[in-house]
Amino acid sequence: MTTVLSYWTQFAACALLVGLAGPVLSRCGDIIADKTGLSGDWIGVILLATVTSLPELITGVTAVTVAQVPNIAVGDVLGSCVFNLAILVILDFLHRGESVYQRAHQGHILSAGFGIVLIGFVGLNLLITNQGLTYAIGHVGLYTPIIVALYALSVRSVFTYERREMEQFAEKTTDRYPEITLRTATKRFAAASVVVVVAGVWLPFVGADLADAMQWNRSFMGTLFVAGVTSLPEVVVTIAALRIGALDMAIANLLGSNLFNILILAIDDMLYVEGPLLAKVAPAHAASAASAVIMTGIVVVGLLYRPAARLFRTVGWVSFGLFIVYLLNTYVLYLHGG
Repeated sequence: MTTVLSYWTQFAACALLVGLAGPVLSRCGDIIADKTGLSGDWIGVILLATVTSLPELITGVTAVTVAQVPNIAVGDVLGSCVFNLAILVILDFLHRGESVYQRAHQGHILSAGFGIVLIGFVGLNLLITNQGLTYAIGHVGLYTPIIVALYALSVRSVFTYERREMEQFAEKTTDRYPEITLRTATKRFAAASVVVVVAGVWLPFVGADLADAMQWNRSFMGTLFVAGVTSLPEVVVTIAALRIGALDMAIANLLGSNLFNILILAIDDMLYVEGPLLAKVAPAHAASAASAVIMTGIVVVGLLYRPAARLFRTVGWVSFGLFIVYLLNTYVLYLHGG
């Protein structure tokens, strides 16, 4: 009992660390956008998304190199994709008045579309490799260079699109943060990133120990608990961005994080020397990939259709659909995860 309590204490400490770093990342990200004249959407998709996904990166790298728990690595990445989309439900609930899908910029559909392509590609390869059809160069799956190329294409496409949209920021001259310099904001942003990295190194070991102590399968543990904690920066950054009126930066952070998460799988695959990573994990992870694809599709529908109705004055039907798929994914993994 004492051992289990110790594991839960360590897990809570990780959650606290990554949670405290979130508001700093959000505020400094907004300051950097203001000082440099960059789009808040671009900051969200690239800068915030990369940093808030650092726990997934460090967790995955540690899980496949030192801890040797590939299910934790893959479950964390795909589970974080699902969890990030579920955060939109929280965002919609906290956003009083009109639905977030009515106010959000439709340019988010571009990053959401690339998210569907990348996550769907991973899900397809999970099914293929678990049928014994493994194609690799050495220990690296052939899907890895394709993932890297698709991610690079997505970043380039979002950058090009945002550059076209930057004209609306051209006349912006007011400095909203005169008391803070760009250098100070950058230093604080870097410091918060270090906190996230430290917690990320700790997570795979605690997650694996908890999975054993609680007699949970590691697919479920990686997808639900570890993914939940490593997604805490996204939760806090999203809420903080909403509070300062940067709704589009918040949504861009979530969708951009999913793009970077899939790149993390490619990095994990290159570092996992036992063979192609997706061939060494439970096929149940394909359920998370499918859930993330469905949820991203729901988001695209919401961004295009812009529904105004709210269920019981809480969230719209788009958010309700996201929540149902998230619960279904959790249930499937708990029953059938390896």
